Amino acid sequence: MNMLYDSDSFVVVHMLADATPDGASEAATPAVPQLVRHGFEIVDKRSGKEVYLDGSWAEMFQQQILAWQRNTPTQEEVEDTLDGYVGLAQNPVIVH
Repeated sequence: MNMLYDSDSFVVVHMLADATPDGASEAATPAVPQLVRHGFEIVDKRSGKEVYLDGSWAEMFQQQILAWQRNTPTQEEVEDTLDGYVGLAQNPVIVH
């Protein structure tokens, strides 16, 4: 899990498929994950909701991140893009 962005309004986390579960040794886990996937969690701090992007949504978001790396955007541009995903956010953030 890698934190990619954190502001007063949003948090973006990249969830990696090759992460080892907590408490598990690397010898106990398969060398190749059974379902190789990654995704992005976007949390809207203002509404307290989150959305998890995987599959084609994650691929599209990854392309956006690569574009941001090539052309450094302003914070306003990043937040405007993230705000576009807020409509997908239906799950309340639950701390556990």
